[in-house]
Amino acid sequence: MKKNFISNSSDSIRMFKNDFLENLSKVHYLVPLVVFVPTIIFLGYLSFTSEHMDFLHFIEWFAIGLFIWTITEYIMHRWVFHYYPSSKIGQRIHFIFHGVHHDYPNDAKRLVMPLSASIPMATALYFMFLYLLPSGTIYAFYTGFLVGYLIYDELHYALHHANFKSPFWKKLKQHHMLHHYSDPSKGYGVSSAIWDKVLGSDFDKK
Repeated sequence: MKKNFISNSSDSIRMFKNDFLENLSKVHYLVPLVVFVPTIIFLGYLSFTSEHMDFLHFIEWFAIGLFIWTITEYIMHRWVFHYYPSSKIGQRIHFIFHGVHHDYPNDAKRLVMPLSASIPMATALYFMFLYLLPSGTIYAFYTGFLVGYLIYDELHYALHHANFKSPFWKKLKQHHMLHHYSDPSKGYGVSSAIWDKVLGSDFDKK
């Protein structure tokens, strides 16, 4: 990612002249909960009613989905959000999707993914996993996957705006703040630093 500057302002910078597009680029941090919690409950319900999955198999595929989310989060952040194109149009798209967050990390309205991006992405990934996974497992798997996404989204907001007391959460916040204020080419994990450690993109905390 090209390094520009980091604003300490909590103001929300305007990205589009068009009011409709501008509103689509902003979202309150509670909105993903309103949209995806009912979806998660419905998918869990279908696991037992439509697929007749027993509880142990549901937990197994739920855990697999949650685990796969952690990898997806890391891959998306490192190789998609931080890919900096050479073209002007590509750079503009990069700024809209992630660059603005690095330039204005305190903008509370751009800390969780807007529905205009999260819903199409979630839909595309659902059909990809539907094709890849064994028959009858998609609902339980995607329940865990979406829970992982919600944890990531809401935790990302909290890492920027909450004052943690627990050493665990303070350490995770430090990890993310180093990504913003020290070296954006490291520390891609938001909800966990595990894949940074495994794939060699962790910080030397000393």
